[in-house]
Amino acid sequence: MKKSFPGALLLDGKGGRFPSPVITIEGGKIKHIESNGAAEECSRFVIPGFIDTHIHGADGVDVMDGTTEALETISAGLPEEGTTSFLPTTLTASPEALQRSLQSVKEAAGKTAGAEILGVHLEGPFINAVKKGAQPKKWIQRPDPKLFQRFQSQAGGLIRTVTIAPETAGADLLLEECRRTGVIVSAGHTDASSSEMGEAISRGVTQVTHLFNGMRGIHHRDLGTAGAALLRDDLRAELIADGIHVSPEAAALVFKTKGAEGILLITDSMRAKGKKDGVYDLGGQKVTVRNGTALLEDGTLAGSVLRMNEAAANMVEYAGCSMEDVIQMTSGNPAEVLGLEGKKGFLGAGADADFILIDKKWNVLESFTGGKKVY
Repeated sequence: MKKSFPGALLLDGKGGRFPSPVITIEGGKIKHIESNGAAEECSRFVIPGFIDTHIHGADGVDVMDGTTEALETISAGLPEEGTTSFLPTTLTASPEALQRSLQSVKEAAGKTAGAEILGVHLEGPFINAVKKGAQPKKWIQRPDPKLFQRFQSQAGGLIRTVTIAPETAGADLLLEECRRTGVIVSAGHTDASSSEMGEAISRGVTQVTHLFNGMRGIHHRDLGTAGAALLRDDLRAELIADGIHVSPEAAALVFKTKGAEGILLITDSMRAKGKKDGVYDLGGQKVTVRNGTALLEDGTLAGSVLRMNEAAANMVEYAGCSMEDVIQMTSGNPAEVLGLEGKKGFLGAGADADFILIDKKWNVLESFTGGKKVY
């Protein structure tokens, strides 16, 4: 099967450029890419599909609904924003609610018709109540390797990333368990100092969850969690580039400090994404969405309604990123973090045929997963 895009320019994520590309696909993977035209000024671009490694919900449903139907709804809607694979992300909740959610992901994985489920991002319950944000305080737990093992069993081994507060009692043992089993550890909803983050990095923490949000901020006598994330090249930072969770100037600072190689663009979106302003539920908490901002009753930010193509366009506006920079932050880096190099995050022989067609303004015109058009 061949897919042709006359007049478009394919950017493969590795520096390669193919004018008027023709993509040969076999068994859901790319066999060959060739150009069928001369290089010229293009207004459409074929790029790797986005990978959202932190998303709670969209289109009126949430991962914590604990149903395969909710996951199918999320999967079906994501290609419209250019996302071709994702990590359904949980919320701090009761063990029973988490079990339902994890089991639903296990059941839905490999069966969704839209964006592909790559695993689970377990955000909580092993966090610090001081920086809980919109996470329900009632269900916060001390880090517990045995409880984590139970969660992993319920998910069928699909937990790929876990957000924890590495300074809390018991975190050492959980970090050891994650390192042993190859689970990515992201420091989030944490009050860790800069020195505590240094220790956490030595024990296996490799990224931070939604930079600046739900963590100790920067002080000139203690860089805190956020400062450590900016300073350390061995930490990647999730970034919600909506201009709300992080100001445009702060996003530009992150890009200037970390570079494209150090950033994971995410949405952290909740069920109100794609819906009208109004009142929604997040883990049993009332969230009011107005003008793109989602707030708990006490004014705490409660996730976003951001779309990945909007995050991409925003980073170009905020920080002057190139299209290649955005591809790295939305696709290349997530694929590398998840151990999927050679399979996802770029377009070339042997890679999954996950790609999107966009215009200069990052509007998504078409999306393909495994070579099948899903939007």
